[in-house]
Formats: sequence, structure tokens, C-alpha cells
Amino acid sequence: MSTSNLITGGAGFIGANLAQRLLSQGERVLILDNLSRPNVEQNVAWLRQQFGEHAELRVADVRDLAAVRDCVRQVDHVFHLAAQVAVTTSLAAPLEDFDVNARGTLHVLEAVRTQPKPPSLFFTSTNKVYGELARLSLSATPRGYLPMAADLSEHGVREDAPLDFHSPYGCSKGCADQYVLDHARCFGLRSVVFRMSCIYGPRQFGTEDQGWVAHFMLQALQQQPVTVYGDGQQTRDLLFVADLVSAFLAARSRLDVCAGQVFNVGGGPRNFSSVLDVLERTRRLTGWHLPVQFADWRTGDQRYYVSDHRKLTRLTGWQPRVTVTEGLGLLHEWLSSLVPPSQTQPVAQGRSEARMEGLAQRAAP
Repeated sequence: MSTSNLITGGAGFIGANLAQRLLSQGERVLILDNLSRPNVEQNVAWLRQQFGEHAELRVADVRDLAAVRDCVRQVDHVFHLAAQVAVTTSLAAPLEDFDVNARGTLHVLEAVRTQPKPPSLFFTSTNKVYGELARLSLSATPRGYLPMAADLSEHGVREDAPLDFHSPYGCSKGCADQYVLDHARCFGLRSVVFRMSCIYGPRQFGTEDQGWVAHFMLQALQQQPVTVYGDGQQTRDLLFVADLVSAFLAARSRLDVCAGQVFNVGGGPRNFSSVLDVLERTRRLTGWHLPVQFADWRTGDQRYYVSDHRKLTRLTGWQPRVTVTEGLGLLHEWLSSLVPPSQTQPVAQGRSEARMEGLAQRAAP
């Protein structure tokens, strides 16, 4: 019998890429998603086009405990990706943010815990659990904000950095993060937490509130301006989605040492860019000037965040394989295929998909 997997939020950007990898390996995938995020039906259609009914969909919400339990009892592994993902939305609706991110995660945990043979659990947390990282001494450089401490500059932020939840989103994801780790500690669940940095790539329908790299690219392809919050010197490590999927599977293959652990996962020091640098790369790829207007800093925004992923590399052999140049090129190809021909020359989606397959093989540890 093939390995069976549940992906909550599996119709989303990361979930669809994960589902595609698992299905292509001959594994069974059950997607639980409420389809609330705009355009994710396209991701389901993409999976169904390739794998037919093997891409099984249960339209439900993680706030529905009965539905979650019904799905969990059918699988060997749970990838819990479903979430309210925008800081701005959490500020407007903190109760809903808590219900989805904190209570929804507890539903998944309890569904896993009460199984006769609990499946493993992989949870996507966020670098926002570290707050603004205001204690860091930073220097403004032509490449963006960089830490003055040599170890931080060379390796990035480690998992033992102090937790400092900011914004309702940071609090709800941080609460979920800690519940997942504590269920491993108290109940022996085989659970793993990934505190993610900036993930980007095909299948991402980016907006101003979440998925900023894809949002910039889409705005440029549609010849629309963008707003940058803050001064644009913020630095982030960018991780291509195929590499993230490989990180999940690397941890799954080494549950003997990864269970109960938390990992910072991102592109690391070799793959960081400032917001302004991504804007300039986007301009070069699209050939559009991309007008920019600036606005005040957003709540909880970090001037610097780069992941120190050495712990995950040490335990599994995983490391990022796809460069920012390669990854942005693939994102550009995919988004170009979505934009009407009157606005830009579309690129055949098949070419982008074929290159994604090659990168997925490269990304494997």
C-alpha cells in the first residue's frame, strides 16, 4: 500500500507544490481545504489535470473538528499548512485569525493524538514568532540592512533566538508553534515545526498582504505600480518552493532525529535580497519600469531576517539548491502564462513545469 498523506491547506501555493511532488512519487494525497483563498481552485484543477481523482479533495475547514478527525484517521503523515496568513487580516479580524491558526492547529493535533497509531505531523510556522528582532544591531548597506554581529551576518537567525510574538498573526502562529512542540514533548507525537522565511515560486497568487515576491512580479506584468512599506531596505532570505518541499520530505525521511524539533528554513545567507533588490530584478525580467510608492512601516515588520538553516542541514543533509536568479525566472515564466497576451507575451506553461521537475530533482537532499 502506498504512503498516504493529508495536506491541510493543500490547495494553496505550498500545499499544491507539495501535493504534486508526493503524487508524482506514487503516494496518496488527501487535501483538506476550504478554498477560501482567491484562485486556489486553479491549483486543484492543475493537480486533477495531472493525477485525476488521485488528487483527492475534501472541502472543509480546520475549525471543523469532525472533518479533521475523519481525514486524519486515513493517513500516515499530516502536513498542516492551513492558516490565516496575513498580518493585515489578523489586525482587522483577530478572533478569526486565532480560530484558524491556534484553534485549528489544536484540532489537528488532537485528531492526530487520539489515533490508535498517530501519524507524523509537519507544521509550517513563521519567522514572525521572533518579532521585530529589535535587539539586533543593524547596519544600513547598499545590499540592505545587515547585522553587525559577525556570526549573524555569516549564518543568520538561529532557532534559539528569543520568541517575541508581534501582531495577532504572530501570536496565533506562535501559539500554534508552541502547541505542536509541546504535543511532541508531552504526548510523544512525531511532530516537526518549520519556521519559514520568504517562500516564493509557481502556483503562488501573491497579493500586497501576502506573497510579496509574486505580487511584485504580477503587478509588473500587468504594468501596475506597487507600494513598498518601510524604506525597502528590509532584507529577507528567499527560498524557492521546490526546495521547501524537499525540506519537508528530508525531515520526514529522518523522523528518528527530527521529531520534536523546530527548524528555521529559508534560503539562508546565500539567497538573501532586499525588497528594493527584488524590485530591480523584477524590472529587468519584465521590462517594465514598475513605479513604486512608499508608505509607513507595517506592524511587526523585520528590518532583517535571514534563516540559519544549519540545524536542518546537519540532521538531514538538506540545503537550498535553487538560486534567486533561477527561481525568479521560473516565477516570471509561470505568471507570464496567466497574464492576458495584450499585456505581455505569455510563456508556454509546459516549459516552466518541465524546468520545475528538473529543479525538484536537484533539490532532493
